[in-house]
Amino acid sequence: MILKDFIEILDEIAAFSLAEPWDNVGLMVGDNTQEVHGILVALDPTAELLDEAEAVGANTIVTHHPLIFHPLKSIRTDEPIGSFLARAISKNIAVLGCHTNLDKVDGGVNDILATKLGLTDTVPLIIKEEHQGAPAGFGRIGSYSEPVPKKTFIKRVLAALNISSVKIAGALPDPITRVAVCGGSGSDLAETAYDMGAQVYITGETKLSLARWAEASGFCIVDAGHFPTENVIVPALATTLRNTFADKGIPITVKTSSQQTDPFIQYAEE
Repeated sequence: MILKDFIEILDEIAAFSLAEPWDNVGLMVGDNTQEVHGILVALDPTAELLDEAEAVGANTIVTHHPLIFHPLKSIRTDEPIGSFLARAISKNIAVLGCHTNLDKVDGGVNDILATKLGLTDTVPLIIKEEHQGAPAGFGRIGSYSEPVPKKTFIKRVLAALNISSVKIAGALPDPITRVAVCGGSGSDLAETAYDMGAQVYITGETKLSLARWAEASGFCIVDAGHFPTENVIVPALATTLRNTFADKGIPITVKTSSQQTDPFIQYAEE
């Protein structure tokens, strides 16, 4: 398989046309005609990821967050993005990004997040387009078939995201039946979640002003961190790619990063 064919497969999974106008998705580094020998999937395009790709024999990297987000006026190889570009090019490693297209699509970031939390009958908070007959848009809102006590709910969130703590703004309802989610920076959808009847809104980054609004409005926002709420897509996308390759008879290995972790760590005084 050449890179052009792989890009077409990614487009079938999460159409690049779904990406927001301000976003940058698709091929960041590489040659459409180069052969794909192995694929590594991760959340962020970091220097360590290049080392890991070499170690596992992958010459193609797919990340959720784009390597090149804003137009570059210069390529400084003594700075992180310039160094990454130089190394990727010199080692002939292709780098692709699937960002807001993968946020919106059915089976993407927010669907996986909702599923891991056990929500059913989910719909987007904002429907933007359709993709392969399914609504595509930011965020998801869904329900539990049975009311969930608040302590059980928090345990479920921690286990689903493999984290030890969350930040909560506003009083946590008890019990909980209707929940909205948006992986990553989802502050802008909090009021939409509230208006659609969510009792709790889970996202990855929350502004202080929004936390104050939640307090005053009798709403609850759970800030579970940007990395945890989006990293759930990494194994899911890898599985989708493996299944697609198996159906098409493509013998290419797809691995997920085992090295990439949340850049935020918590310190407590001993």
